[in-house]
Amino acid sequence: MTAKEKGLRATFEDAYLIDGVRTPFVDYRGALSAVSPIDLGIKAARAAIAKASVDPADIGTTIAGSMAQASFDAYVTPRHIGLYAGVPTERPAHLVQRICGTGLEVLVQAADAVSLGRVDLALGVGTESMSRNPVAAYTHRNGFAMGAVEFKDFLWEALFDPAACVNMGDTAENLAKQYGITREEVDRFAARSFERAIASRDAGFFAGEIVPVISERFEVAGLQARGVKLPRGVETVDADSHLRPSPYEVLVGLRPAFGGVQTGGNSSAIVDGAAAVLVGSSDYVRSMDKAPLARLLAGVSIGVPPHIMGIGPAPAIRAVLDTAGLTLDQIDRTEINEAFGAQVLACVRELQLDEAKLNINGGAIAIGHPLGATGVRLALTLARELKRSKLRYGVASACIGGGQGIALLIENSEA
Repeated sequence: MTAKEKGLRATFEDAYLIDGVRTPFVDYRGALSAVSPIDLGIKAARAAIAKASVDPADIGTTIAGSMAQASFDAYVTPRHIGLYAGVPTERPAHLVQRICGTGLEVLVQAADAVSLGRVDLALGVGTESMSRNPVAAYTHRNGFAMGAVEFKDFLWEALFDPAACVNMGDTAENLAKQYGITREEVDRFAARSFERAIASRDAGFFAGEIVPVISERFEVAGLQARGVKLPRGVETVDADSHLRPSPYEVLVGLRPAFGGVQTGGNSSAIVDGAAAVLVGSSDYVRSMDKAPLARLLAGVSIGVPPHIMGIGPAPAIRAVLDTAGLTLDQIDRTEINEAFGAQVLACVRELQLDEAKLNINGGAIAIGHPLGATGVRLALTLARELKRSKLRYGVASACIGGGQGIALLIENSEA
């Protein structure tokens, strides 16, 4: 472990992922496109509390993650999620923002709060509406100069990193060149992501973590009612919408998006969705009638050069294993967020990962990547997979725009 790979490290002596759920991840401008990310987060939080069989009155803090200013009340995202999920008024809430690593940061901070004895139970939520990213202007507060009216697509502009003068797709292309990754390799990786995700869906695995979304009202005494309203004619949304047969023979015919190996078919899908989990102490878990999904052991965030931000999971995974005194061969399952196919393959080569253990239920290329929610989904899916497979250790990780990586180490304590 070099000084460069030290990172910001945290170990957790007493933190357990009790249970959680997520909404379906639905394509950009699809059935969830009109729903506020706060309401998606409330839906996921309420369902997670019910599934975990915990009393919301026991929750000591709400930690929520979201990126886009996707509603006018975005400032109060964590507070409103907590209040409308039934968390007592006197319990605080705060927002987390680490771009694509936001959801994992939610878990790290929840585990910290519990492990340090600050609370016995924490609600962690990641939520994102990519569809509701605004068309924005930042320079018109004092009026409009003649011929200088300038509104831009926030979602598109946010993909550009002015420090390195690259967009996020370019960072994947830089890694493809650095590691000698070909278009065929990226397309075959993407095809496998779709195959694995479809197989997991068809086997009923995803049904164990997805809560269907319906039109409904969220009512809490003393607060204005709010809720979810689906489009006319849509009664329920109960499955990820981006999953579709996508064999190599189809993917190979798509045009490059950035002049190299990346296309719309081998990059993460743009989707809307939310995920929520409950993190509790061992004392709290012992008071329950059910075993937790996993124990949270350690988390690391680390910086990498912005122009190759996608390599971030590699040093983050090295650092989190070093922190826990483990080696990569002891890790039974690894999740690396599939921001771009070439980016994941660069991490595979850098770490010499066994792909048979990587993203075995598919990844964001197939399922989608709602920025603030992805990390919560990764950790939840990983914990459920370890439990299903009766395996012990897993790592969930993500690259982060601007040049960072994050990794979370979990353990199936029943293995």
